[in-house]
Amino acid sequence: MSGHSKWANIKRKKGKSDAERGKIFTKLGREIAIAVKQGGPDPNVNSKLSDVIAKAKAANMPNDTIMRSIKRASGDTEAENYEEITYEGYGPGGVAVIVETATDNRNRTAGDLRHYFDKFGGNLGQTGCVSFLFNKKGVILIEKTEKTDEDTLMMEALDAGAEDFSVEDEYYEILTDPNDFSAVREALEKKGYEFMDASVQMVPVTTTKLEDPKQIEFMDKLIEALEDLDDVQNVWHNWEQDEE
Repeated sequence: MSGHSKWANIKRKKGKSDAERGKIFTKLGREIAIAVKQGGPDPNVNSKLSDVIAKAKAANMPNDTIMRSIKRASGDTEAENYEEITYEGYGPGGVAVIVETATDNRNRTAGDLRHYFDKFGGNLGQTGCVSFLFNKKGVILIEKTEKTDEDTLMMEALDAGAEDFSVEDEYYEILTDPNDFSAVREALEKKGYEFMDASVQMVPVTTTKLEDPKQIEFMDKLIEALEDLDDVQNVWHNWEQDEE
């Protein structure tokens, strides 16, 4: 996955309006609720919750909002039973797309996804149709600053169990096995590092570049439409976007 593509996605997140950030926080709140229901409200013993909290902090979600989400989820006896379902498909030009959802109505979610895939020149496929084009990896991004020493960070990341360390134009990227992500993230957090992003992601093995302006427009609209759906938690793709 090219650094250009990742940085484009990061800039997309950073450029969100207040209303869009509110939607992101709502999605993170749902992710927190699912983690609490699965493993309890204590992040010290619930590694999934601990990971979601780190992801929320990287998205600049306020601490009091995070704590309220945990408290609300731990006291919620109505038990909104969200299912975590992953969908796969193709965008325009054969771009591979994976959509991770948390839904209380799988028929509604599947219908909404199919509508947008069809509308923007793609198609929703069967489970497994594109997942082989991705590897599941823990991804930690740390912004380049004068106070961050590259060699020290690399050694600390690798010592903590990271698989790979790379240097991009604007940030350092640390990749881990999904099973080692929590341990590496916690080790770096204890060293005082702050994250631009810290989450388990679907990282494409190969990327697809679009040349047709209409396909580029439709792919951008497809991602935006999918991300705007309440049921959608994450959208992964192998579209190689040029840095703006």
